[in-house]
Amino acid sequence: MMNSQEIFAIALGLESPWSITELSFDKSTSRLDIHLSFTKGHKFEGSDGLSYTAYDTVERSWQHLNFFQHHCYLHARVPRIKQVNGKIQTQSVPWARPQSGFTLLFEAFSMLLIENEMPVNKVAKILKVYPNRLWTIFNYWISRAHNADEIEDLEQVGFDETSTKKGHHYVTTMVDLQQRRVLYACQGKDSNCLKMSVQYLEDKGVAIDKVKQVCIDMSPAFIAGCRDYLPNAAITFDKFHVVKEVNKAMDELRKLERQGNQLLKGHKYTLLKSRLTPKLKEERDLLLEYYPRLGEGYRLKQLFTEFWDIKDKQEAEGYLAFWCDIVDESKIQPFIKAANTIRSHWTGIINYIESRINNGILEGLNSKIQLAKKRARGYRNTKNFINMIYFICGKLKFDYPLYST
Repeated sequence: MMNSQEIFAIALGLESPWSITELSFDKSTSRLDIHLSFTKGHKFEGSDGLSYTAYDTVERSWQHLNFFQHHCYLHARVPRIKQVNGKIQTQSVPWARPQSGFTLLFEAFSMLLIENEMPVNKVAKILKVYPNRLWTIFNYWISRAHNADEIEDLEQVGFDETSTKKGHHYVTTMVDLQQRRVLYACQGKDSNCLKMSVQYLEDKGVAIDKVKQVCIDMSPAFIAGCRDYLPNAAITFDKFHVVKEVNKAMDELRKLERQGNQLLKGHKYTLLKSRLTPKLKEERDLLLEYYPRLGEGYRLKQLFTEFWDIKDKQEAEGYLAFWCDIVDESKIQPFIKAANTIRSHWTGIINYIESRINNGILEGLNSKIQLAKKRARGYRNTKNFINMIYFICGKLKFDYPLYST
């Protein structure tokens, strides 16, 4: 019949030369301590490929998973060897990674809880450790997986910014539009972010000249960055952001018409949304009849939506030119401003007809990112935020031990 030491040894997966020498339990602190040791005279392999007996040892401790409701810690005198070149080398132990105060199973369980959409601070509270210590575990495994990540057949990328917290704090993400995953993220939203993103791709061995399409918003910084660092990629301006310019013109016109007209109060989305309840649709039609300029603006907005369904590039270019002309004839200033914006971004908008790429994928990923940010109540540490983005949107492969529930 097995004794308690043998049972715990099997549970920890211990193999030669390691074994349990002592078990102690303190009822007052509800703490279990497991002391480990290696077989005397065992030879350990050095970095030079030769085998050596222990030169001396150093005391180490690791927090393990709770034993039922009791805290559990492992303790061992870790051997150090002295190689022929005089170099002293501390040996690794099978139950923990170097320089960690936790066992691998503890770290795997922590990552499992985070993977199941639990905020890191809440996981830290459950495991009764300081959040910063848990962030150290999290950042280690994410950085390890991200560094080992392989990028293959990259042809289409998209760039978008997302906020880290309230205010003007942003992170720019680079997304593989075909694989639908975040490849790289960095702090800021200027052209330098694109430079850093392209440098990351080059460090990964990606042939930059094979990136043929890039989708961005109409940010001057992003445009300049693409021209400087992705010169072979055709720019497509994101459909969502282009439509946003026209919707902005519609809302500005509503505000102008609302002056002294209380009927238009509270009808911002009545004029912007395409799907309305029968009641709101009736109210919208009545407003367009009462306010002719508003009706003309709404007609221009609806006409613009037809551009995105055109398949032929030449036909699309002709239609867009026609739309800009009737906007000029309408003399509605907010729409004229939108038409001028479209003219100044002409090629990137027309490119959509052929590329058919947009940042809808980025918007979907951004929704996941913002949900994680909301659960965590914002991120003060940008590194933590970026690694969380990789965790939930990077489709990374992790090599920490699997923890079975």
